[in-house]
Formats: sequence, structure tokens, C-alpha cells
Amino acid sequence: MTKDQLFAFAQHITPQKTLSRAIGKIAECENNWVKNTFIGQFVKKYQVDMSEAINNDPLSYRNFNDFFTRAIRPELRPICDEDNGIACPADGAISQLGKIEHGTILQAKGHHYSLTSLLGGDASLSNQFLGGSFATVYLSPKDYHRVHMPLTGKLTKMIHIPGRLFSVNKVTAEQIPSVFARNERTVCLFDTEAGPMAVILVGAMIVASIETVWAGQVTPFNKNVVTWDYKELNNIEIKKGEEMGRFKLGSTAIVLFGKNAVNWEESLQAETPTKMGMHFGKIADK
Repeated sequence: MTKDQLFAFAQHITPQKTLSRAIGKIAECENNWVKNTFIGQFVKKYQVDMSEAINNDPLSYRNFNDFFTRAIRPELRPICDEDNGIACPADGAISQLGKIEHGTILQAKGHHYSLTSLLGGDASLSNQFLGGSFATVYLSPKDYHRVHMPLTGKLTKMIHIPGRLFSVNKVTAEQIPSVFARNERTVCLFDTEAGPMAVILVGAMIVASIETVWAGQVTPFNKNVVTWDYKELNNIEIKKGEEMGRFKLGSTAIVLFGKNAVNWEESLQAETPTKMGMHFGKIADK
């Protein structure tokens, strides 16, 4: 068994949710010794660049989660202003991006997963994105962990889908089939000028919770798929570049568009580093 295979196997036998929720409790602790030790070791291990943060003193944060979801100086993340431009949703790196072919999405070389499974088994939702485009951005521990809107959109639906909490790094994506469609996740659906858009926040090992700006903490929730329908309200609109959600500890954001709706920036490919707000693509000419 290779080192990568052993890493994947260990995740199968680890009590993922118990471990993740326990660390989540520690991450909320406001005891100075606990939170300062946790934050200090994290900054050192992952070489976190605190000069980018609005508050650049890591030990002044109320707890580890406040530090981890720290705000970035806005001038360091300008939002692309090209005509019909699409903004990158998060700091991190491209895991994969491309076309949604035959109802499947590329996870890693040799591995695809079901679009319908990713969206919680609802074929009526997945039909909107058949033949469309996807982009998967992996947020590493050192990255800025707020997710922002690629385009201005009106929220139509949010779905919490329970699942596992495998790691979502490159090694796991190459070793564990359908990891993004197996992990706990929150699917957020919007109407945009490019048509339907989904932004999916995928939980992972040690991720204590996922939050959205309109609902607060969404995960952990319960063992059932839960849907919130916002279409009739039609009053939650988030502008391009504005925050739409955040992770308490790192994970992955997946963006979906419908068929012939967008064209990704040609320079983007697997492992390309990303910064929130950078030019990510354009709405396709109709």
C-alpha cells in the first residue's frame, strides 16, 4: 500500500464527525491560553500571511474561528470589472474545471462523479446544468476562507446535504471516488444574467461548520436533506464579489453554470493558484 493509499484508508476508519465536531468546540474556545496556542501554532505551521488581514494581530482574535475566517483588506482582492467578467469565488487553487459531460464532473484524473448526486439526487436541479461548466476551487488551511459571488445573483434555493467528512485535498481527490458528492455540503442556487448558477460549499475533515450570509450556520445540521426555498421571496440578491458564505476550517467551493453560459479563463487549469475576485471567465456571447 502506497503512502497516498494509506492516507485514504485512514480516513475511512477515522471517526470523522466526532473528531471534526470536537475540534470545532476547541476552535470556539475563548480561553487565552487555548486559542493563542492553537492560533500561534497554526500561523507558524502554515506560514499564514497576516499582513493581508484587516486585523493583522493573530492573537487578538476572540477565538480560533474568528482568526480563521478573518477579513482581508479589500484593496488586496479587487473584483474583476471586465464586461461580462466572472469573479473567482475564493482564494486557493483550481482542483479541476471544464465541461459537465454526460451528467458527470471531473474530480481528478481518472475519477468522475455524478452531477445529480452532488446536488442531492434532484434530477430537476441537475438538468439545469447538463452540458454546462464547472470549476472546483480547493481552499488550503493557510488561505482566506470566505467565499464570494462569481456573479450578481438572486438566491432561489439552499440545500443542506448530509454526508461524510473526507479530506478534500489533491491526494484524497485522486484516491477516494466521488468525494465531493459524498461529503457534507451546502448547495446554493442563484438566478444570474448567465442563467442558473450553483455555488456548492463542501465540508471536509475538521470542518466544524459552513455558514452563509443569509442563514448563518448551516452545518452541522441533521441526517436528512433539508431544502430552503427562497424563490417566492425573491429579495435576497448578492452582488458580484460580495461574500456569500464561509468555512470554519478549510474545504472546497464548486461553481456550476448551465450549457453555453460561460467560458472559463483559458489560462486556468488544475493546480492554478487563485485569488478571490480575479478574472475567472466571461459570460458567453449569446
